[in-house]
Amino acid sequence: ARRYSAACSRNAKMATDLGELLVPYMPTIRVPRTGDRVFKSECAFSFDSPESEGGLYVCMNTFLGFGREHVERHYRKTGQSVYMHLKRHVKEKATGAAGGAIPRRRNGKVFLDLELNRDFNGDDYEYEDEAKLVIFPDHFEIPLPNIEELPALVTIACDAVLNAASAYKKQEPESWDEEIQVSRHARSLRQLDNGVRIPPSGWKCQKCEMRENLWLNLTDGAVLCGKWFFDGSGGNGHALEHHRETSYPLAVKLDTITPDGADIYSFEEEEAVLDPHISDHLSHFGIDMLQMQKKTENGHHRENNSRPRVSEWEVIQESGMKLKAVFGSGYTGIKNLGNTCYLSTVMQVLFSIPDFQRMYVGNLQRIFDYSPLDPSQDFATQMAKLGHGLLSGQYSKPPMKSELIEQVMNEEHKHQQKGVSPRMLKALVSRGHPEFSSNRQQDAHEFLLHLINLVERNSAGSENPSDVFRFLVEERIQCCQSRRVRYSQRVDYCIQLPAPMEAAINREELLAYETKRKEAEENIQPLPEPVRARIPFTACLQAFTEPENVPDFWSSALQAKSAGVKTSRFASFPEYLILQIKKFTFGVDWVPKKLDLAIDVPDFLDLSLRATGLQAGEEELPDLMPPIVLPEDTRDDPVYEQLKDPEAPEIDEAAVMQLAEMGFPLEACRKAVYYTGNMGPEMAFNWIIAHMEEPDFAEPLTLPSMMDSGPSTSDSVMGATPLDPNSPPEESIAILTSMGFPRPHSISALKATNNNLERALDWIFTHPEPEESEALSDMADTEPNDNGFSNANSHSDATLSPDRDTTGPRIKDGPGRYELFAFISHMGESTMSGHYVCHIKKEGRWVIYNDHKVCLSERPPKDLGYIYFYHRLSS
Repeated sequence: ARRYSAACSRNAKMATDLGELLVPYMPTIRVPRTGDRVFKSECAFSFDSPESEGGLYVCMNTFLGFGREHVERHYRKTGQSVYMHLKRHVKEKATGAAGGAIPRRRNGKVFLDLELNRDFNGDDYEYEDEAKLVIFPDHFEIPLPNIEELPALVTIACDAVLNAASAYKKQEPESWDEEIQVSRHARSLRQLDNGVRIPPSGWKCQKCEMRENLWLNLTDGAVLCGKWFFDGSGGNGHALEHHRETSYPLAVKLDTITPDGADIYSFEEEEAVLDPHISDHLSHFGIDMLQMQKKTENGHHRENNSRPRVSEWEVIQESGMKLKAVFGSGYTGIKNLGNTCYLSTVMQVLFSIPDFQRMYVGNLQRIFDYSPLDPSQDFATQMAKLGHGLLSGQYSKPPMKSELIEQVMNEEHKHQQKGVSPRMLKALVSRGHPEFSSNRQQDAHEFLLHLINLVERNSAGSENPSDVFRFLVEERIQCCQSRRVRYSQRVDYCIQLPAPMEAAINREELLAYETKRKEAEENIQPLPEPVRARIPFTACLQAFTEPENVPDFWSSALQAKSAGVKTSRFASFPEYLILQIKKFTFGVDWVPKKLDLAIDVPDFLDLSLRATGLQAGEEELPDLMPPIVLPEDTRDDPVYEQLKDPEAPEIDEAAVMQLAEMGFPLEACRKAVYYTGNMGPEMAFNWIIAHMEEPDFAEPLTLPSMMDSGPSTSDSVMGATPLDPNSPPEESIAILTSMGFPRPHSISALKATNNNLERALDWIFTHPEPEESEALSDMADTEPNDNGFSNANSHSDATLSPDRDTTGPRIKDGPGRYELFAFISHMGESTMSGHYVCHIKKEGRWVIYNDHKVCLSERPPKDLGYIYFYHRLSS
C-alpha cells in the first residue's frame, strides 16, 4: 500500500512538472485543422523519414517534418520549440516465422499510411513505432502516449497528429479494387459454344464499324461499342442494346485485358464488377491469359498484341542481362510514385549536368538558410533537396559484406537501393498543371520544357542553369512568287527531329509487312510479326533542314496571299544540345501513338547547320503587315469603329471616374488606366503616383496612328502598313515602361515571350537589366548585330536605334561539335502509357537508371531513344 501511494505521489508530481514545463509553449501548439497537411513521412530538406537513424521531427505548429540535421535550423528561424519525434524501428523477422504472420507493431496507428515506405520483401520485416515530444533547445523528451500527465490541449494535438494521414496520402488515387464487387453472374455464367474466336487486334463493332471503346460479351462473343459506362467512355450503345435483346449479363472491355485482369461491366447490376473466372471465360474465345503471363515475366510489357512491343521493353531495360548494381554519389535511384518515371528520368539527366549541380547542390546551405517558412513550397529548396539526395550518396549505400553473404546463403534477391521519393517536388512543380498534377503517365519532353520554364522563372538575380540549353534558331521565309525573303530569329531549347519513314533502309520489308497486316485484318487472322523501321540519323537531320510550306502565307511584296516556304538553321549552338525524335503521331481517335523505329544516333555530332543570314543577291520582303479585312456583317460593329479610329482606345471609364473622384486630372486618369492595361484602379493609382512630376502628366492621351508609323517607301502600297516584324505592340511596351522598366528591356522581354505581357513581366524579373558596360561587353562577346543575336553574318544597321534590343536572350554560343552523354527511352504505345528509363554516361561507362534501380549498362540501346542529350566538345 505504501509503495502504491508513493507511486501515485510521483505520478502526480510528474504530471504537475510536465504541465508547468509546457505552459510557456502552449500558445505555439496547434491542433491540425481540416486542410492542414501533416508532413510525418518525410523531411522538408532531405529524404529522412521515421525509418532513418535520427527519425523525423514534426513541428507542432506548422506540422512540417524535419530530419535530425535540419530541425535545429527550423527552431532557430521560427523559435518554435515543441516537436513530435517519430521513430520507426524496422526489424527482420526471426528465421522460421510463419509465412503469413502479421508484422508486430506497437502504437499501430502512429504512422498510419507509412507501411508503403519499405517496398522490398515487406512481409519479412516487423515494425516498432515510437513517438515522443521534444522541447528545444534543451531536447527535453516526453514519451507518448502520456494522456494523464499532459495538458488536455497537448494531448488532443498529439493525438490528432498521430492519427492524421500523411501530407500526400490524400493525393494518391483511391483504389477501385476496394469498391468493386464480384458479379453474381461470374460463377454461373453460361457461354455459347458458337466457335467465335477473337483476334488480338483489328476489332470493330459488329453494328456500326466503330473501332474504339469496344466490349466483348462474355456469353456469345459479340464485339460491340459501349455507351458511357463506368469509365466515362462514349459510344453508340450497341453493347447495351445487345444485352436488352439477349439478357447476356457480362462484357469485358477489349483494350484493358492484361495478365492481371480486365475491366468488366455487368449490365444487370449496372456497375463495374470482378470476375474471378475471367481467364477461363476469355479462353473460351481464344484469349489465353496464361500465355500472356508468360510473355510478360521478367519485366516485359503487359500487352496482348505485338511481340516487338515486348522486345522493345526487353532491349531498353536490358532485361535478359545480369546487370551489376552500382552505388554511391551520382548513382541514386528515384522511387516511382506511380507513373512518375517521366519526372525521374528528366531529373536524373539534369543533375548530371555541372551547371545544375553547382546551382542547387553547390549552393545548398545558402538555399536552405534563406528558404521561406514553408520550404515544401519553395522551388529552389526542393530542387536542392533532390539534387543532394541524388549526388550525396547518402541514400545509395552498398550492402555490407555480411549482408551479401547472408543473401547468397539464403538464395535471396540481390540488394537493391530504395531510391529517394520526390513527392514534395512532384507536388510543387505540377501544382495547377492539368496534366502533371494527375497520376497519369506524361510526356517526358513536355515535362522537361515545363521544368526549364520553372527554372527560368525561379532564377531571378542568380545563376540560371537552363542557360546551357538556350539557343537561337534562324527562320528564313521566302515568297515563292516574288522570290523575296524575310529572316527572323527565335529562342528555343530543344530540336525536334522528324523521323522520315520513307527514308528507312528496310523499306521493302515495311511495305511487305503492311500488305500482310491488311490481309490479316480483313480475314480476321493473327497479325504477322511487325517490322521495325531503321532510319539513318542523317535522314532525320536532312528532314529537319528541308524547306516546309507556310500555311496562309501573306506576301508583303505581292500584297496578297501566296505560296511560302520556311527553312530553319542554328543562329547559335547551345552548350548542351537536346534532340527529340518525333516518334509520336495522332491516330484517328486523337490518341498519341508511337512509330516503331530505330535510328542510328551517333556518339559524336558535328553540325554544319549554322545560319548565314541575308545573302548577297537576296532581296528582303517589305516590312508591311496585311491590311485588316472584316466581314461585311461586322462593318457596323463598335469594334470596327474603334479600329477605324485608333485614337480612341478602349478604356475602363469606371476606373477613370473612380480616380478622378480622388482629385486627379481626368486626362491623367485616362492615361493611367490605359497604360496599365485596364488592370484596375489600384494599378492605375500606382502609375499616377509614379508619373505625377512629369510635365505632360495632365495632357490628353495621344497614341501614334497606325497609318503614321513611318515614311512611305517605294514598297508601300495603299492598305498596307509599314511595320517592324520583330517589334512588339506599342501598347504592350507602353504598359511595361509605365511600370518603370526601361524601354529597351521591355522590348527584349516582349520579344522573348512572344508579346505575352504576363510572361514578359516574369522575364524582366528573371533577367535583370545589365549595366551599360556589361551590355556592350556581352554584345562584343556574341558578335553584335542589329538585334543582339550571335550571328556575325546577319544583316545589320549602321547604328543602333534606341528601340533596338541591346540585351537579347542569354546564350552560350560555340562550335557545333558534340558528344552524346545521356538519352531517355520510352516503352509503350503512346506518351499516355508505358514506362521511361534513361542511360547516362558517367566516368566513361554507361549507366541505366530504371526508377530505383541503378546498374551498369551492358548494351545501351542508343537506337531506340526518345530524347538525346549532347554536350559540347572543348575546342
